[in-house]
Amino acid sequence: QIQARKKLPFLRLGNSDTLQVGQKVLAIGNPFGLEGTLTTGIISSLNRTLQADDRGNVLEGMIQTDAAINPGNSGGPLLDSAGNVIGINTAIYGPGANIGIGFAMPIDRAKAMLDEVAAKGTFTPPRLGISVIYIAGDLAEALSLPADGGLLVVEIEEGSAADRAGLRGPRRWVIV
Repeated sequence: QIQARKKLPFLRLGNSDTLQVGQKVLAIGNPFGLEGTLTTGIISSLNRTLQADDRGNVLEGMIQTDAAINPGNSGGPLLDSAGNVIGINTAIYGPGANIGIGFAMPIDRAKAMLDEVAAKGTFTPPRLGISVIYIAGDLAEALSLPADGGLLVVEIEEGSAADRAGLRGPRRWVIV
């Protein structure tokens, strides 16, 4: 005999395309292992791009909020004032704890990922098909590039989006 399963609580997915700077938001997560924490704030900016690491990886199109997002909040929902999920808490800016600058991935991007998983059974992250290295200072100047730094294209994968867009890497390397 099969028993009817109890309905589980859920949050509705909102629309991140209609967000506005100054809009009230709520962040839910488990910062520093403290379960079920709710913080409030506003959307500080939209469509932010930030460098995720020193290998040139970036997070693009992010929602910036002053709602306290700390280690342990990642993956938790960012809600609008009606309780709809408008983002997924992803990153903080600062020395490892909240200083009033947190970032969430817009929920519309997550919806596209969910649609692909539903259709194909898996998600394939988009690939640019480019390898880069970060250079700055004396090395950049020696290559006649700006000293404040940037990304140097090392390799372009044949047939990739970067290749189709016309990006080009070095023609050849000379090792001395």
